[in-house]
Amino acid sequence: MTRLIESAGGDEARILEEGQKRLSALVCHDDWLPEEFARPHPDHYQQYLLYCDPLERFSVVSFVWGPGQTTPVHDHTVWGMVGVMRGAELCTEYAWQGQGRPLMAGRQHVLKPGEVDLVSPRIGDVHQVSNAVPHLPSVSIHVYGANIGAVARHVYSPETGEVKPFVSGYANAALPNIWDRSAEVRASLAA
Repeated sequence: MTRLIESAGGDEARILEEGQKRLSALVCHDDWLPEEFARPHPDHYQQYLLYCDPLERFSVVSFVWGPGQTTPVHDHTVWGMVGVMRGAELCTEYAWQGQGRPLMAGRQHVLKPGEVDLVSPRIGDVHQVSNAVPHLPSVSIHVYGANIGAVARHVYSPETGEVKPFVSGYANAALPNIWDRSAEVRASLAA
């Protein structure tokens, strides 16, 4: 992702097009995510930080949904890619009509393993997502154009259009050690 971000030079369309292919290739495999970043919470979905670019140009997170769990209607304010790895997610897109006016529901679709959805203020950024599997957790990997856990975002009332600010944060008990490259070095020495 770092090379893509640097070579794209802020070209969001290119980042999303090339990033979507890369994320789809990643989430087609369900054998790499440590269990600690795939644990559901009994009461609400979890967002675990997997990686954040040191310059906060992008972040990678896992979303873990227990049965029946859903987000509020929300936005991101940055580009994003959502790739389902386990289970399935139901996404309902919305159009904000202005403060005091109900949101207009748009396209509704189900994402299955290997499929990637795109969001951004440019192409559509307001949606609600829920676990589409009634009795099992679902896990998706998201890539966002910022440190998403620290971005000032919004939740929306579908009935009234009322907008409230929120910052999502992360559910991690411990953050991943992004500087430990020892396994990579060991593997290259063994080769």
